[in-house]
Amino acid sequence: MRPVHRGVAPRTYAAYGTAIGDLEERLGIFCSYCERRLPTSLAVEHVSPKVSDPTRELDWTNFLLGCTNCNSVKADEVTNDEDFLWPDRDNTFRAFQYSTGGFVEVSHTLGAGVNAKAKRLMNVVGLNRHKKRGWPRPARRDKRWKQREATWKLADEWKTRLATFSAEGRGIAMPLIRDLALGYGFFSVWMTVFADDPEVCQALVLGHPGTAQDCFGAVAEAIQRPGGRV
Repeated sequence: MRPVHRGVAPRTYAAYGTAIGDLEERLGIFCSYCERRLPTSLAVEHVSPKVSDPTRELDWTNFLLGCTNCNSVKADEVTNDEDFLWPDRDNTFRAFQYSTGGFVEVSHTLGAGVNAKAKRLMNVVGLNRHKKRGWPRPARRDKRWKQREATWKLADEWKTRLATFSAEGRGIAMPLIRDLALGYGFFSVWMTVFADDPEVCQALVLGHPGTAQDCFGAVAEAIQRPGGRV
């Protein structure tokens, strides 16, 4: 899950829905949880639901971007800042493992306390839902896992191609790979597939608007977020 930085509030809001344009400008047109690229159907998502925490209904620091599926699973589930990891507070890229086939699970490297917080975030948006037997079942129209699977295949194809390119060819291909990732979404899939190519990962980190750059080191390795739990 891409860690994000939304910056300071650009203005105050009389209605939370009017923040959508500012959020998309700061974070890109991606769901803050599943990372799908959605040009037209994102919504302002309240980290702490407005039903249970009405004082934060218009609070910029409580806003992220949510797709229909992540929003519908999360619904009005009572959440808080402390018992869950959040992409605007933690390095959530370190918290989850992505693998071929569209699977997502909590990273096995987390300590027990952080592991529990990561699981709560994963469960509250249904990030690990998959059609395979033994995994939490997605709703009929929930295709997040399938789109991750397709994007993984595309990224893997480009990794194979890139290995055959000359230095000059790599220079030409790098912006294309970055633009493919921006066009298809699923930042964490691309970062995982190209994990052993710091040049590509750096281009992905710098190329996605709103990515929390303090979550990545000099060669785009995931590091502890300053002030975060992971």
